[in-house]
Amino acid sequence: MADLLAAQSYAGVHIGNFSGWMASEQRRIFALCFRMLQDRDEADIATQDTFLKAYKALEAPGGVRPDDPAKWLSRIAVNTCLDRLRSRTWKFWRRRPKAEDEETILKMAAANSPSAEDQAYAKEIEARLRQALEQLSPRQRAVFLLKHYEDRRLDEIAEILQLDVGTVKAHMARALVRLRALLRDLYAPAESRGT
Repeated sequence: MADLLAAQSYAGVHIGNFSGWMASEQRRIFALCFRMLQDRDEADIATQDTFLKAYKALEAPGGVRPDDPAKWLSRIAVNTCLDRLRSRTWKFWRRRPKAEDEETILKMAAANSPSAEDQAYAKEIEARLRQALEQLSPRQRAVFLLKHYEDRRLDEIAEILQLDVGTVKAHMARALVRLRALLRDLYAPAESRGT
């Protein structure tokens, strides 16, 4: 079996080295799944499912040979997350993010020494953005995350989600209108926030 796996390859990535490729893509795929599902445990499961589906597709006789493995893997991840969002069965187990997770995010921020006020405001923005993303439809969320977190072009997003570019633009426009409405108070002039 090892010989068969080593012999199969696609776009310069050997199936025999699947674990190395998986390790190089795991953080990116987990981040995408986490942003879509807003739950660390669910994102971990979706990430594992993504790589399992990719492995099975590559290992199958006459399996797929993607031109762009990263884009192909993103498509699998988004579809896996959309399936989980559609099922809604996992929502019952959903918990609020832990305070230490938010602290970790703030510690990883680029600023050298943000003030306590900046930290509190950053926490508020992060929580509000997370809540606002939850209010988008699953497709709008997928389009927004692929564009603004994965820095994908609209044609790439269309290919990943298997949609027309016009449909992607429509989902993006609706997502932006909705997010602007939900987060309008965060963009108010500083004096109206009392600072």
